[in-house]
Amino acid sequence: MFETLKKAFKIKEIRVKIWYTLLFLLIYRIGSYIPIPGIGDKLLDTETLDNLTYLNIMNMMTGGSLAQGTFFAMGIGPYINASIIMQLLAVAIPSLERLSKQGEEGRKRIAQYTRYLTILLAIIQAVGILVSYGSYVYTSTEQMSLAGILGNQNWLAFIVVVLFFTAGTVVTMWIGERITDYGISNGISMLIFAGIIATAGQTFIQMIGNIASEEGLTYFWKFIIMVVAIILVFVCIITVELAERKIPVQYAKQIRGQKMYGGQSTVIPIKVNSNGVLPLIFAFSILSFPELILTLFNLTSTGFGEFWANYMGVDSWVYPIVLSLLIIFFAYFYTSIQFNPDDISKSIQQNGGFIMGIRPGKPTADYLRKISGRITLFGAIFLALIALVPSLIFKAIDASSYGAFTATGMLIVVSVALEFNTALESQIMMKNYKGFLK
Repeated sequence: MFETLKKAFKIKEIRVKIWYTLLFLLIYRIGSYIPIPGIGDKLLDTETLDNLTYLNIMNMMTGGSLAQGTFFAMGIGPYINASIIMQLLAVAIPSLERLSKQGEEGRKRIAQYTRYLTILLAIIQAVGILVSYGSYVYTSTEQMSLAGILGNQNWLAFIVVVLFFTAGTVVTMWIGERITDYGISNGISMLIFAGIIATAGQTFIQMIGNIASEEGLTYFWKFIIMVVAIILVFVCIITVELAERKIPVQYAKQIRGQKMYGGQSTVIPIKVNSNGVLPLIFAFSILSFPELILTLFNLTSTGFGEFWANYMGVDSWVYPIVLSLLIIFFAYFYTSIQFNPDDISKSIQQNGGFIMGIRPGKPTADYLRKISGRITLFGAIFLALIALVPSLIFKAIDASSYGAFTATGMLIVVSVALEFNTALESQIMMKNYKGFLK
Protein backbone atom coordinates (compact mmCIF):
# COMPACT_ATOMS: atom_id res chain seq x y z
CA MET A 1 0.00 0.00 0.00
CA PHE A 2 2.86 2.40 0.77
CA GLU A 3 4.33 1.67 -2.67
CA THR A 4 0.96 2.49 -4.23
CA LEU A 5 0.83 5.82 -2.36
CA LYS A 6 4.35 6.62 -3.52
CA LYS A 7 3.37 6.03 -7.16
CA ALA A 8 0.13 7.99 -6.73
CA PHE A 9 1.90 11.12 -5.45
CA LYS A 10 4.07 11.15 -8.59
CA ILE A 11 0.96 11.71 -10.75
CA LYS A 12 -0.35 15.27 -10.46
CA GLU A 13 -4.05 14.53 -11.03
CA ILE A 14 -4.14 11.72 -8.46
CA ARG A 15 -2.09 13.80 -6.04
CA VAL A 16 -4.68 16.59 -6.25
CA LYS A 17 -7.46 14.07 -5.55
CA ILE A 18 -5.60 12.80 -2.48
CA TRP A 19 -5.22 16.37 -1.15
CA TYR A 20 -8.94 16.98 -1.80
CA THR A 21 -9.76 13.84 0.20
CA LEU A 22 -7.54 14.91 3.10
CA LEU A 23 -9.03 18.44 3.04
CA PHE A 24 -12.61 17.17 3.27
CA LEU A 25 -11.62 14.72 6.02
CA LEU A 26 -10.06 17.62 7.93
CA ILE A 27 -13.28 19.63 7.57
CA TYR A 28 -15.22 16.63 8.88
CA ARG A 29 -12.97 16.26 11.92
CA ILE A 30 -13.19 20.01 12.68
CA GLY A 31 -17.00 19.76 12.59
CA SER A 32 -16.78 16.88 15.05
CA TYR A 33 -15.45 19.30 17.69
CA ILE A 34 -18.01 22.10 17.20
CA PRO A 35 -20.24 22.05 20.32
CA ILE A 36 -24.02 22.31 20.22
CA PRO A 37 -25.36 25.10 22.47
CA GLY A 38 -26.76 23.71 25.72
CA ILE A 39 -25.37 20.18 25.38
CA GLY A 40 -22.12 20.83 27.23
CA ASP A 41 -19.28 18.39 26.58
CA LYS A 42 -21.12 15.12 27.30
CA LEU A 43 -24.36 13.73 25.91
CA LEU A 44 -23.86 10.00 26.57
CA ASP A 45 -21.94 8.57 29.52
CA THR A 46 -19.66 5.52 29.42
CA GLU A 47 -22.18 3.25 31.15
CA THR A 48 -24.84 3.99 28.52
CA LEU A 49 -22.42 3.28 25.67
CA ASP A 50 -21.33 -0.02 27.25
CA ASN A 51 -24.93 -1.19 27.73
CA LEU A 52 -26.23 -0.15 24.29
CA THR A 53 -24.00 -1.73 21.65
CA TYR A 54 -25.64 0.13 18.77
CA LEU A 55 -24.90 3.53 20.34
CA ASN A 56 -21.36 2.37 21.10
CA ILE A 57 -20.82 1.51 17.42
CA MET A 58 -22.28 4.84 16.29
CA ASN A 59 -20.09 6.72 18.77
CA MET A 60 -17.02 4.87 17.55
CA MET A 61 -17.85 5.62 13.89
CA THR A 62 -18.19 9.35 14.66
CA GLY A 63 -14.89 9.57 16.52
CA GLY A 64 -16.59 10.16 19.88
CA SER A 65 -18.79 13.00 18.56
CA LEU A 66 -22.01 11.27 19.63
CA ALA A 67 -20.96 11.01 23.29
CA GLN A 68 -19.87 14.67 23.29
CA GLY A 69 -23.02 15.92 21.52
CA THR A 70 -21.17 17.97 18.86
CA PHE A 71 -22.43 19.25 15.47
CA PHE A 72 -21.58 15.94 13.75
CA ALA A 73 -22.90 13.86 16.67
CA MET A 74 -24.85 11.44 14.47
CA GLY A 75 -22.26 11.46 11.71
CA ILE A 76 -23.06 9.45 8.64
CA GLY A 77 -25.11 6.83 10.55
CA PRO A 78 -28.57 7.87 9.27
CA TYR A 79 -27.26 7.84 5.68
CA ILE A 80 -25.90 4.30 6.12
CA ASN A 81 -29.24 3.13 7.51
CA ALA A 82 -31.10 4.86 4.67
CA SER A 83 -28.85 3.21 2.08
CA ILE A 84 -29.41 -0.23 3.59
CA ILE A 85 -33.18 0.32 3.71
CA MET A 86 -33.22 1.43 0.06
CA GLN A 87 -31.24 -1.66 -0.96
CA LEU A 88 -33.75 -3.91 0.78
CA LEU A 89 -36.72 -2.00 -0.67
CA ALA A 90 -35.21 -2.30 -4.16
CA VAL A 91 -35.49 -6.08 -3.77
CA ALA A 92 -38.99 -6.05 -2.26
CA ILE A 93 -40.64 -3.31 -4.39
CA PRO A 94 -40.72 -4.01 -8.18
CA SER A 95 -40.87 -0.32 -9.15
CA LEU A 96 -37.66 0.44 -7.23
CA GLU A 97 -36.03 -2.66 -8.69
CA ARG A 98 -36.85 -1.45 -12.21
CA LEU A 99 -35.56 2.00 -11.31
CA SER A 100 -32.25 0.56 -10.10
CA LYS A 101 -31.77 -1.11 -13.50
CA GLN A 102 -32.36 2.07 -15.54
CA GLY A 103 -28.72 3.08 -15.61
CA GLU A 104 -27.32 6.41 -14.46
CA GLU A 105 -30.69 8.19 -14.37
CA GLY A 106 -32.22 5.49 -12.17
CA ARG A 107 -29.27 5.56 -9.78
CA LYS A 108 -29.57 9.34 -9.44
CA ARG A 109 -33.25 9.08 -8.50
CA ILE A 110 -32.55 6.35 -5.94
CA ALA A 111 -29.72 8.48 -4.53
CA GLN A 112 -32.17 11.37 -4.15
CA TYR A 113 -34.69 9.14 -2.37
CA THR A 114 -31.86 7.98 -0.09
CA ARG A 115 -31.09 11.60 0.83
CA TYR A 116 -34.72 12.31 1.73
CA LEU A 117 -34.86 9.14 3.84
CA THR A 118 -31.57 10.14 5.51
CA ILE A 119 -33.08 13.44 6.67
CA LEU A 120 -36.16 11.65 8.04
CA LEU A 121 -34.06 9.07 9.91
CA ALA A 122 -31.77 11.81 11.25
CA ILE A 123 -34.74 13.67 12.72
CA ILE A 124 -36.13 10.48 14.30
CA GLN A 125 -32.74 9.48 15.72
CA ALA A 126 -32.06 12.97 17.07
CA VAL A 127 -35.46 13.09 18.78
CA GLY A 128 -34.93 9.64 20.31
CA ILE A 129 -31.47 10.47 21.65
CA LEU A 130 -32.55 13.81 23.10
CA VAL A 131 -35.66 12.37 24.76
CA SER A 132 -33.52 9.72 26.46
CA TYR A 133 -30.28 11.56 27.21
CA GLY A 134 -30.66 15.25 26.35
CA SER A 135 -31.08 16.68 29.85
CA TYR A 136 -28.27 19.17 29.10
CA VAL A 137 -30.64 20.92 26.70
CA TYR A 138 -32.86 21.99 29.57
CA THR A 139 -30.49 22.21 32.51
CA SER A 140 -26.71 22.41 32.68
CA THR A 141 -24.46 22.86 35.72
CA GLU A 142 -21.52 23.94 33.56
CA GLN A 143 -23.16 26.73 31.60
CA MET A 144 -26.51 28.34 30.93
CA SER A 145 -28.86 25.84 29.34
CA LEU A 146 -30.15 26.35 25.83
CA ALA A 147 -33.70 26.53 27.18
CA GLY A 148 -32.58 29.36 29.46
CA ILE A 149 -31.11 31.24 26.51
CA LEU A 150 -34.41 30.83 24.64
CA GLY A 151 -36.59 32.22 27.39
CA ASN A 152 -37.07 28.93 29.27
CA GLN A 153 -38.94 27.45 26.31
CA ASN A 154 -37.99 23.75 26.54
CA TRP A 155 -39.83 22.79 23.36
CA LEU A 156 -37.98 25.46 21.36
CA ALA A 157 -34.60 24.32 22.73
CA PHE A 158 -35.49 20.74 21.81
CA ILE A 159 -36.35 21.73 18.23
CA VAL A 160 -33.15 23.80 17.85
CA VAL A 161 -30.92 20.89 18.90
CA VAL A 162 -32.78 18.45 16.62
CA LEU A 163 -32.24 20.88 13.73
CA PHE A 164 -28.53 21.17 14.61
CA PHE A 165 -28.08 17.38 14.69
CA THR A 166 -30.03 16.91 11.44
CA ALA A 167 -28.06 19.68 9.73
CA GLY A 168 -24.83 18.01 10.89
CA THR A 169 -25.91 14.76 9.25
CA VAL A 170 -26.78 16.58 6.00
CA VAL A 171 -23.40 18.35 5.95
CA THR A 172 -21.64 15.04 6.66
CA MET A 173 -23.53 13.42 3.79
CA TRP A 174 -22.52 16.32 1.50
CA ILE A 175 -18.85 15.95 2.51
CA GLY A 176 -18.98 12.21 1.79
CA GLU A 177 -20.47 12.78 -1.66
CA ARG A 178 -17.85 15.43 -2.46
CA ILE A 179 -15.07 12.98 -1.56
CA THR A 180 -16.64 10.40 -3.88
CA ASP A 181 -16.88 12.97 -6.71
CA TYR A 182 -13.54 14.76 -6.36
CA GLY A 183 -11.40 12.55 -4.13
CA ILE A 184 -10.27 8.95 -3.89
CA SER A 185 -12.52 5.96 -3.13
CA ASN A 186 -15.99 6.04 -1.56
CA GLY A 187 -16.51 9.17 0.55
CA ILE A 188 -18.94 7.61 3.02
CA SER A 189 -16.49 4.81 3.77
CA MET A 190 -13.66 7.32 4.23
CA LEU A 191 -15.68 9.30 6.80
CA ILE A 192 -16.40 6.15 8.81
CA PHE A 193 -12.72 5.21 8.57
CA ALA A 194 -11.67 8.66 9.83
CA GLY A 195 -14.07 8.45 12.79
CA ILE A 196 -12.88 5.00 13.86
CA ILE A 197 -9.21 5.96 13.55
CA ALA A 198 -9.88 9.11 15.61
CA THR A 199 -11.56 7.06 18.36
CA ALA A 200 -8.71 4.54 18.42
CA GLY A 201 -6.13 7.36 18.44
CA GLN A 202 -7.79 9.03 21.44
CA THR A 203 -7.77 5.72 23.32
CA PHE A 204 -4.11 5.08 22.50
CA ILE A 205 -3.18 8.57 23.75
CA GLN A 206 -5.09 7.90 26.97
CA MET A 207 -3.36 4.54 27.45
CA ILE A 208 0.07 6.10 26.87
CA GLY A 209 -0.81 8.86 29.33
CA ASN A 210 -1.69 6.24 31.97
CA ILE A 211 1.87 4.90 31.78
CA ALA A 212 3.05 8.07 33.56
CA SER A 213 0.79 7.35 36.55
CA GLU A 214 1.72 5.51 39.75
CA GLU A 215 0.75 2.15 38.23
CA GLY A 216 2.73 2.94 35.10
CA LEU A 217 4.32 -0.51 34.76
CA THR A 218 0.93 -2.23 34.78
CA TYR A 219 -0.44 0.15 32.17
CA PHE A 220 2.72 -0.30 30.08
CA TRP A 221 2.25 -4.08 29.85
CA LYS A 222 -1.46 -3.60 29.16
CA PHE A 223 -0.53 -1.30 26.28
CA ILE A 224 1.97 -3.81 24.83
CA ILE A 225 -0.45 -6.73 25.12
CA MET A 226 -3.23 -4.62 23.56
CA VAL A 227 -1.05 -3.68 20.56
CA VAL A 228 -0.06 -7.33 20.01
CA ALA A 229 -3.70 -8.46 20.25
CA ILE A 230 -4.80 -5.76 17.78
CA ILE A 231 -2.10 -6.79 15.29
CA LEU A 232 -3.10 -10.47 15.53
CA VAL A 233 -6.79 -9.64 15.01
CA PHE A 234 -5.93 -7.42 12.03
CA VAL A 235 -3.88 -10.25 10.48
CA CYS A 236 -6.81 -12.65 10.84
CA ILE A 237 -9.27 -10.14 9.36
CA ILE A 238 -7.03 -9.26 6.40
CA THR A 239 -6.39 -12.95 5.65
CA VAL A 240 -10.09 -13.74 5.46
CA GLU A 241 -10.98 -10.47 3.67
CA LEU A 242 -8.54 -11.29 0.86
CA ALA A 243 -9.49 -14.98 0.68
CA GLU A 244 -11.68 -16.08 -2.22
CA ARG A 245 -12.73 -19.20 -4.07
CA LYS A 246 -12.00 -19.04 -7.79
CA ILE A 247 -14.28 -21.18 -9.97
CA PRO A 248 -12.69 -21.76 -13.42
CA VAL A 249 -14.88 -21.14 -16.46
CA GLN A 250 -13.93 -22.28 -19.97
CA TYR A 251 -15.37 -20.56 -23.04
CA ALA A 252 -15.73 -22.54 -26.26
CA LYS A 253 -14.32 -21.26 -29.53
CA GLN A 254 -16.87 -19.65 -31.84
CA ILE A 255 -16.43 -18.77 -35.51
CA ARG A 256 -18.28 -15.65 -36.65
CA GLY A 257 -17.67 -14.82 -40.29
CA GLN A 258 -13.94 -15.14 -40.85
CA LYS A 259 -12.95 -14.53 -37.22
CA MET A 260 -12.68 -16.88 -34.27
CA TYR A 261 -13.83 -15.76 -30.83
CA GLY A 262 -13.60 -17.29 -27.37
CA GLY A 263 -11.48 -20.20 -26.36
CA GLN A 264 -10.10 -18.46 -23.28
CA SER A 265 -10.38 -19.42 -19.62
CA THR A 266 -11.50 -17.17 -16.79
CA VAL A 267 -12.62 -17.49 -13.18
CA ILE A 268 -15.59 -16.51 -11.05
CA PRO A 269 -14.15 -15.13 -7.76
CA ILE A 270 -16.37 -15.71 -4.70
CA LYS A 271 -15.05 -13.92 -1.62
CA VAL A 272 -15.19 -15.72 1.72
CA ASN A 273 -16.58 -12.60 3.41
CA SER A 274 -18.38 -10.93 0.52
CA ASN A 275 -20.87 -9.21 2.86
CA GLY A 276 -18.28 -7.19 4.75
CA VAL A 277 -19.52 -5.75 8.02
CA LEU A 278 -23.24 -5.51 7.14
CA PRO A 279 -24.35 -8.74 8.93
CA LEU A 280 -22.67 -7.46 12.11
CA ILE A 281 -24.38 -4.07 11.91
CA PHE A 282 -27.78 -5.67 11.23
CA ALA A 283 -27.40 -8.12 14.12
CA PHE A 284 -26.22 -5.47 16.60
CA SER A 285 -28.99 -3.09 15.51
CA ILE A 286 -31.77 -5.64 16.03
CA LEU A 287 -30.51 -6.69 19.46
CA SER A 288 -30.00 -3.08 20.54
CA PHE A 289 -33.35 -1.82 19.24
CA PRO A 290 -35.47 -3.17 22.17
CA GLU A 291 -32.99 -1.61 24.63
CA LEU A 292 -33.29 1.73 22.82
CA ILE A 293 -37.10 1.57 22.98
CA LEU A 294 -37.09 0.58 26.67
CA THR A 295 -34.70 3.42 27.49
CA LEU A 296 -36.56 5.91 25.31
CA PHE A 297 -39.89 5.35 27.08
CA ASN A 298 -38.30 4.79 30.52
CA LEU A 299 -39.46 1.16 30.72
CA THR A 300 -36.21 -0.37 32.00
CA SER A 301 -37.66 -0.91 35.49
CA THR A 302 -40.76 -2.77 34.23
CA GLY A 303 -41.10 -6.54 34.17
CA PHE A 304 -40.23 -6.81 30.49
CA GLY A 305 -37.34 -4.39 30.92
CA GLU A 306 -35.83 -6.47 33.73
CA PHE A 307 -36.42 -9.67 31.75
CA TRP A 308 -34.62 -8.24 28.74
CA ALA A 309 -31.69 -7.00 30.85
CA ASN A 310 -31.29 -10.37 32.60
CA TYR A 311 -31.76 -12.73 29.66
CA MET A 312 -31.04 -10.67 26.52
CA GLY A 313 -28.68 -8.00 27.81
CA VAL A 314 -25.05 -7.69 26.76
CA ASP A 315 -23.83 -9.51 29.90
CA SER A 316 -26.28 -12.44 29.61
CA TRP A 317 -25.29 -15.88 28.29
CA VAL A 318 -28.13 -15.80 25.73
CA TYR A 319 -26.84 -12.62 24.05
CA PRO A 320 -23.78 -14.14 22.27
CA ILE A 321 -25.84 -17.12 21.06
CA VAL A 322 -28.61 -14.96 19.58
CA LEU A 323 -26.04 -12.54 18.15
CA SER A 324 -24.19 -15.38 16.39
CA LEU A 325 -27.42 -16.80 14.93
CA LEU A 326 -28.47 -13.37 13.67
CA ILE A 327 -25.06 -12.80 12.07
CA ILE A 328 -25.28 -16.15 10.23
CA PHE A 329 -28.86 -15.42 9.14
CA PHE A 330 -28.03 -11.96 7.77
CA ALA A 331 -24.89 -13.28 6.07
CA TYR A 332 -27.03 -15.74 4.09
CA PHE A 333 -29.75 -13.14 3.55
CA TYR A 334 -27.41 -10.52 2.11
CA THR A 335 -25.58 -13.11 -0.01
CA SER A 336 -28.92 -14.14 -1.55
CA ILE A 337 -29.46 -10.49 -2.53
CA GLN A 338 -25.99 -9.92 -3.99
CA PHE A 339 -25.23 -13.31 -5.57
CA ASN A 340 -27.74 -14.84 -8.01
CA PRO A 341 -26.50 -18.24 -9.30
CA ASP A 342 -29.32 -18.47 -11.87
CA ASP A 343 -28.35 -15.20 -13.55
CA ILE A 344 -24.64 -16.09 -13.53
CA SER A 345 -25.36 -19.53 -14.98
CA LYS A 346 -27.54 -18.00 -17.70
CA SER A 347 -24.86 -15.44 -18.56
CA ILE A 348 -22.17 -18.13 -18.79
CA GLN A 349 -24.34 -20.28 -21.04
CA GLN A 350 -25.28 -17.40 -23.36
CA ASN A 351 -21.60 -16.57 -23.87
CA GLY A 352 -20.70 -20.17 -24.71
CA GLY A 353 -19.00 -20.91 -21.41
CA PHE A 354 -19.11 -23.84 -19.02
CA ILE A 355 -17.59 -25.05 -15.75
CA MET A 356 -15.44 -28.14 -16.26
CA GLY A 357 -17.38 -31.26 -15.27
CA ILE A 358 -20.68 -29.40 -14.81
CA ARG A 359 -23.42 -29.28 -17.41
CA PRO A 360 -24.67 -25.81 -18.45
CA GLY A 361 -27.98 -24.45 -17.21
CA LYS A 362 -29.59 -25.63 -13.98
CA PRO A 363 -26.71 -27.96 -12.92
CA THR A 364 -24.32 -24.99 -13.13
CA ALA A 365 -26.67 -22.82 -11.05
CA ASP A 366 -27.01 -25.59 -8.43
CA TYR A 367 -23.23 -26.02 -8.32
CA LEU A 368 -22.67 -22.26 -7.83
CA ARG A 369 -25.40 -22.17 -5.17
CA LYS A 370 -23.76 -25.05 -3.27
CA ILE A 371 -20.29 -23.45 -3.41
CA SER A 372 -21.70 -20.07 -2.37
CA GLY A 373 -23.59 -21.64 0.55
CA ARG A 374 -20.47 -23.35 1.90
CA ILE A 375 -18.32 -20.24 1.59
CA THR A 376 -21.03 -18.06 3.14
CA LEU A 377 -21.25 -20.43 6.12
CA PHE A 378 -17.51 -20.17 6.71
CA GLY A 379 -17.63 -16.37 6.34
CA ALA A 380 -20.62 -16.13 8.71
CA ILE A 381 -18.88 -18.25 11.37
CA PHE A 382 -15.80 -16.06 11.00
CA LEU A 383 -17.91 -12.92 11.51
CA ALA A 384 -19.58 -14.44 14.58
CA LEU A 385 -16.21 -15.30 16.11
CA ILE A 386 -14.79 -11.88 15.26
CA ALA A 387 -17.83 -10.22 16.85
CA LEU A 388 -17.39 -12.06 20.14
CA VAL A 389 -13.82 -13.22 20.76
CA PRO A 390 -11.74 -10.02 20.16
CA SER A 391 -14.19 -7.89 22.17
CA LEU A 392 -13.87 -10.23 25.14
CA ILE A 393 -10.07 -10.22 24.82
CA PHE A 394 -9.84 -6.41 24.65
CA LYS A 395 -12.27 -6.04 27.54
CA ALA A 396 -10.17 -8.44 29.63
CA ILE A 397 -6.94 -6.56 28.83
CA ASP A 398 -8.27 -3.05 29.46
CA ALA A 399 -11.98 -2.44 30.08
CA SER A 400 -11.60 1.31 29.45
CA SER A 401 -10.54 0.71 25.83
CA TYR A 402 -13.32 -1.76 25.05
CA GLY A 403 -15.49 0.76 23.18
CA ALA A 404 -12.66 1.92 20.91
CA PHE A 405 -11.57 -1.50 19.62
CA THR A 406 -14.55 -3.49 18.43
CA ALA A 407 -14.83 -6.15 15.75
CA THR A 408 -17.13 -3.96 13.69
CA GLY A 409 -14.69 -1.06 13.72
CA MET A 410 -11.69 -3.21 12.85
CA LEU A 411 -13.55 -4.90 9.99
CA ILE A 412 -14.53 -1.50 8.62
CA VAL A 413 -10.97 -0.19 8.87
CA VAL A 414 -9.58 -3.18 6.96
CA SER A 415 -12.33 -3.07 4.31
CA VAL A 416 -11.95 0.68 3.70
CA ALA A 417 -8.14 0.47 3.59
CA LEU A 418 -8.29 -2.32 0.99
CA GLU A 419 -10.94 -0.41 -0.98
CA PHE A 420 -8.80 2.76 -0.92
CA ASN A 421 -5.74 0.82 -2.10
CA THR A 422 -7.75 -0.77 -4.93
CA ALA A 423 -9.12 2.63 -6.01
CA LEU A 424 -5.61 4.11 -6.08
CA GLU A 425 -4.23 1.20 -8.11
CA SER A 426 -7.06 1.44 -10.65
CA GLN A 427 -6.52 5.19 -11.12
CA ILE A 428 -2.75 4.73 -11.48
CA MET A 429 -3.35 2.02 -14.07
CA MET A 430 -5.82 4.24 -15.94
CA LYS A 431 -3.28 7.07 -16.07
CA ASN A 432 -0.59 4.73 -17.31
CA TYR A 433 -2.88 3.52 -20.11
CA LYS A 434 -3.66 7.12 -21.11
CA GLY A 435 0.02 7.97 -21.19
CA PHE A 436 0.71 4.90 -23.33
CA LEU A 437 -2.03 5.84 -25.83
CA LYS A 438 -0.64 9.37 -26.14
